[in-house]
Amino acid sequence: MRILSLFLIAIASIALPAAPASAQLKVQVVGEEYVPMRIAIPDFGSEGPGAVEIARDLSEVLRADLSSSTAFSLVDKAAFIERNLDIALPPTFGDWSVAGVAAQALVVGKIIVTPTANTTSLTVQFRLYDVYGQSQLVASEYTVPTPLNWRRLAHKVADDVYSRLTGDTGYFDSRIAFVSKTPGEEGYRGRLAIMDQDGANAEFLLSGFSAVINPRFSPTEQMILYGAYVPHPKYPQATLLRTYLYDIGTGRQEILAENPGAMEYSARFSPDGKSIAFSRVVDGNADIFVLDLARGTERRLTRDSGVDTSPSYSPDGKTIVFESDRGLGQQLYVMNENGKPMECPGSKAQQAACRITFEEGARFGDPVWSPRGDWIAFSVQRRGQFAIGVIEPSGRGFRILTDGYQDEAPSWSPNGRVVVFQRTASKGAGPKLYSVDLTARNTRRIPTPRDATNPTWGPLLK
Repeated sequence: MRILSLFLIAIASIALPAAPASAQLKVQVVGEEYVPMRIAIPDFGSEGPGAVEIARDLSEVLRADLSSSTAFSLVDKAAFIERNLDIALPPTFGDWSVAGVAAQALVVGKIIVTPTANTTSLTVQFRLYDVYGQSQLVASEYTVPTPLNWRRLAHKVADDVYSRLTGDTGYFDSRIAFVSKTPGEEGYRGRLAIMDQDGANAEFLLSGFSAVINPRFSPTEQMILYGAYVPHPKYPQATLLRTYLYDIGTGRQEILAENPGAMEYSARFSPDGKSIAFSRVVDGNADIFVLDLARGTERRLTRDSGVDTSPSYSPDGKTIVFESDRGLGQQLYVMNENGKPMECPGSKAQQAACRITFEEGARFGDPVWSPRGDWIAFSVQRRGQFAIGVIEPSGRGFRILTDGYQDEAPSWSPNGRVVVFQRTASKGAGPKLYSVDLTARNTRRIPTPRDATNPTWGPLLK
């Protein structure tokens, strides 16, 4: 796979007077919930061969992106008074504020297909308007070297609109890697795959491996860690678990860990992408280690008789959350990345790690720190069922986000507002991918060609 570059032509060329700073249009946030903003998105205009179809499809993807977020409520196209807007002219704002439309924001755009002797480029121009303030908020233009990449342009526009109106970074121009599984196949078998965050453009990344587990995206690059079961070099009937690093842009892969005397798994990148934390099992006991990717040196972080696994870094890289059964049952703990003792909430005593979950009879796993640093997502098993929840790093704010039969393996969107996870809806059903945001009221199925597990959400594309 190769990533096509986006060439930024112009940003924020203001054609209309901006509203005063105190009156700037912005989605209202109450706690973790948005007060949805009504936004109108007519079909974009078009110019050039094939531009009509691209404009129609791009507009649909843009609407789908924004409507998938609880920050926005889309105005029904049937209510539009104006339908064919000229991007070069200001809209008639009164037509967008009347009863039945009542749009607070309006997006107007145009698609331009430009054939040349050697190639055909695609440009999207768009304007974001504050309807009530009767002002232009954003005017941008993006160009890609082929019309085949029109979906990326839709996601870029969605990110710009989302960012301007919410104040948060967008997440639509990103991808999710996962393990693709054939229904009925053995549980350990699966192939590494990738797709756009909305489920489009799914494809396999590797041709040779069919026993891939636990892929993890780098937070800084288009690179993925994953584990794979391969034949043992000394014992043909046995398998060996290797940890690989895969570069999506070049297709290059390298072995990071292969230890015939131990099992190494659950590797995850540090925030700067320069190190990985992972679990190593020796003589039946699992502890957490950190590997410096450039130097090849490693440090041991835990020395406990319990099983310590699934490490995940805080955004500043100073703290790690992990799961352990060192207490009574499988719970979540945090520790310093440098291995030094820390002071736990409610206690002045210095401890090697602080426990942050305490629900009796529940088993916690799959912890992953939000890119914002405010939440840790996890899976929890209660009374035979699994759910996805979040908790503050201090142990406060415990909340359950999903209530499926078996929900596992959470991973955060790049802006820390949405969680992707795998769901098995009932006994005997195949696993599928879903997303849920922090409101817990916006659970959505993400389509995949086959069954899917272990999603990992990548950073914004560049």
